Amino acid sequence: MGEWRTVCRVGELAEGEGKTVTLGGRLIAVFHTQGTYRAIDDTCPHMGASLSGGYVEDGIVTCPWHAWRFRLCDGVWADNPRIKIDSYEVRVEGEAVQVRVNPSEKGAKP
Repeated sequence: MGEWRTVCRVGELAEGEGKTVTLGGRLIAVFHTQGTYRAIDDTCPHMGASLSGGYVEDGIVTCPWHAWRFRLCDGVWADNPRIKIDSYEVRVEGEAVQVRVNPSEKGAKP
């Protein structure tokens, strides 16, 4: 089982915004979209841009550099489902937005 970590407070992220956090040695993009919070790897696999700065619409973030599009619900590239980045469980506990990172995931550190 992974450990839940608080990444922000409810209301800190406006609808459609993202932010980068570091958890377990990984850069993770946390988004507030469609009334919920989602988390995926922050680094675009194409050229390494930060996805947290991308444009969010209909549950998809568009990379700010070269327009690669990733679904926030599962990290799948919206234009080629054979490519996927990691996605993470998110929950709201009171006013805390929390992300779970499993130490066994690639690159993760306890």
